[in-house]
Parts: sequence; C-alpha cells; structure tokens
Amino acid sequence: MKETNRIRKIVRLKQLVQRWRRRIPQGGSLAVYVGDEHEHRRFVIPIRFINLPVFASLLNKAEEAFGFQTTNGLVLPCDAIFFEKLLNVLERNERRCGALDLDDFTEMFSESWPLIGSLLL
Repeated sequence: MKETNRIRKIVRLKQLVQRWRRRIPQGGSLAVYVGDEHEHRRFVIPIRFINLPVFASLLNKAEEAFGFQTTNGLVLPCDAIFFEKLLNVLERNERRCGALDLDDFTEMFSESWPLIGSLLL
C-alpha cells in the first residue's frame, strides 16, 4: 500500500513539473502578452522577432499606452487574433514578410478580413 502512495506522489510531482515547464519560455524565446486591459493572452515568440519592424512598432505603441512601468510583463497593445495571424505569417515566411511594418500587416490582413484594422488597441 505504501508503494502505491509513493508512486502516486511521484506521478503528481512529474505532472506539476511538466506544467511549469510549459510556462517557462525556452532559450531564445520571449513571453509577451497581448489584449486589452481586461484580458491578456500569453504568447511565446522567438527573440529574433523583436528586431523586426512590426515589433518595433508594437513596442512603440506599448510605450505610448503603458509607459515603461508595468508589473505584468511585456504587454503589446493589439488583439490576440491579429497577433496570432501576425505570428502565423512570420513563422511561415519570415524572410519575405520580416521587413513589413505594422501598417503593412494591418493592410494585408484587412484585405482578407475587413475588421482586422479595428483589432489594434
């Protein structure tokens, strides 16, 4: 009976460790939060994306919106749906789309989805 309890504790501990590992970004990654002031969604992005013009624009908007004083991590002022589309495009073709600015992405997405322009906060 004691052996069964010991195995259960080991399994629970392993599950707990796995849950926490998913929350910690891997080396070369950065956790960012997107969304409005009521709800933020967490994304883990490659650190190299920070050098792209679209992220420079988002960081400038974050500075204007929130300043440098934040206790919740790096928050980018855009909708999660827009950000998902942005990441999807960059992950598929970073070389071709990496030089695009925020306005370029907004225009690109608005052609395929007319309401996307309203998703930037």
